[in-house]
Amino acid sequence: MNLYFWILRLAALFGHRKAKKLVLGQGQAMEALQAWRATTMDAPIVWIHVASVGEFEQARPIIERLHQELPFRKILLTFFSPSGYEVRKDYPLVDKVLYLPFATRRNAKKWLATLQPEMAIMVKYEFWPAYLKALKQNSVPTYLISAIFRPGQLFFLPWGVGYRRLLHCFQHIYVQDQASKELLQRYGVESASVAGDTRFDRVFEIKRAAKELPLVAAFVEGAEQVLVAGSTWPEEEEMLARYMQEHPGVRLILAPHEIHAQHMHQLFQYFEGRYVRYTEASMLNIQKCRILVVDTIGLLSSIYRYGHVAYIGGGFGVGIHNTLEAAVYGMPVVFGPNWKKFREARGLIEAGASISVKNYRELAAALDRAFATQQQMGQAAADYVQSELGATERIYSEIF
Repeated sequence: MNLYFWILRLAALFGHRKAKKLVLGQGQAMEALQAWRATTMDAPIVWIHVASVGEFEQARPIIERLHQELPFRKILLTFFSPSGYEVRKDYPLVDKVLYLPFATRRNAKKWLATLQPEMAIMVKYEFWPAYLKALKQNSVPTYLISAIFRPGQLFFLPWGVGYRRLLHCFQHIYVQDQASKELLQRYGVESASVAGDTRFDRVFEIKRAAKELPLVAAFVEGAEQVLVAGSTWPEEEEMLARYMQEHPGVRLILAPHEIHAQHMHQLFQYFEGRYVRYTEASMLNIQKCRILVVDTIGLLSSIYRYGHVAYIGGGFGVGIHNTLEAAVYGMPVVFGPNWKKFREARGLIEAGASISVKNYRELAAALDRAFATQQQMGQAAADYVQSELGATERIYSEIF
C-alpha cells in the first residue's frame, strides 16, 4: 500500500491527469467530510463505497430504494476512481459525494471517528484493509454486495492468508453466483449468500426510462441492419471501419470510449467522410450518412434500443464494457476475447445470445450471423436478463 501511495504521488507530480485528481481529491476529502458531518446533526448515516462508474451502477438500485423508502437516513457515497467521482459528484440521490482518503490506519481511524456511520456497504471488489479493520473494530455492520470470487484471487492463494482474514470483516457478503458462495465456504467464510447482480435490475430500469432520441430515430429509419458499437477502442474501430466497407447495407452507430479531440481525429481517418457527428447532426444531414458517431456522453444506454445488433468494446484490451445495457433490449451482443472475468458475458454466451471474437475474420462472421439470427439471439438475450432480476430486493430486504 505504501509503495502504491508513493507511485501515485510521483505520477501526480509528473503531471498524470488522473493521478493529480486522485491525490488532490483524497487530500481534501477529510476536511470536506468534517464540514459536512457538522451539518448532519445526529442523523443516521449509510456509507456506500464504490471504485468507479461500473460499481456505482451496481450500488445505484440500493441507493435509489434507500432514498425513496428511508429518507431520514443520510447517504455518503465515496469513490476511489477520479473518472467515477467526476461523473457522479453531483448525483442528487445521496447527501454527499467524496473521494475516499488513502487507506492508512491513521486515515481510517480519523475517517470513522468523524463519520460514525450506522452501516457501510462496499461493492464488488472494494477491499481496503485499513478501513475494513477499522469498521470491524468499531462494530459497524459492513456489507459487500454484487461480489464475485474466483480461485486465483489473492484471498485463496497460499500466501493470501492475511488478505483472506478481511472477508471476516463483513457482516454478510452477497455474491453473484453459487460458485462464489461455495468457494468462500471452502475457506471458512459462512456469512455469504447468493443474491445475484444488482446491475440486471439497474439496466432494466434504464430501459424503462430510456430517452427518445429523434435524431437517432431519423438515422435508422428504413434501415434493415443497424449495428450499435458501444465503448469502442481504436483496434476495434479499425475493424469496424473495414466491416462497414465490406457491408454497404449496414448502418453503424458508433459510441467510442474516448471522445477527446485527438481520438476523434484518429477515428475519422478510419471512416473518411462517411460519417456525421451526433453534435453536428440535423434532420437534413443525418440520413445522408451510414455512420453516426456519438461524440457526447450519457446517451449510449438509450441508443441501443435503435439497433439490431450490438458490439461491445474493450474486449481487445483490459476487458469488455457493459454488455447488459444492450442485452436488456433483446439484441444479439458481440465482443472481443477478454470477457472471461465477466459473469454476465459467460451467461449471455451460454444462453446463445452472444458471440466472442478474436480477430477481424471472426468479427465479420459473428456480425453476419447475429444479423441473420437476430430474432432468436435477441430473444435469448432478453430471457437471460429477465432470469437474473431481483438482486436489489433480496439485498435491500435483508439489510434494511
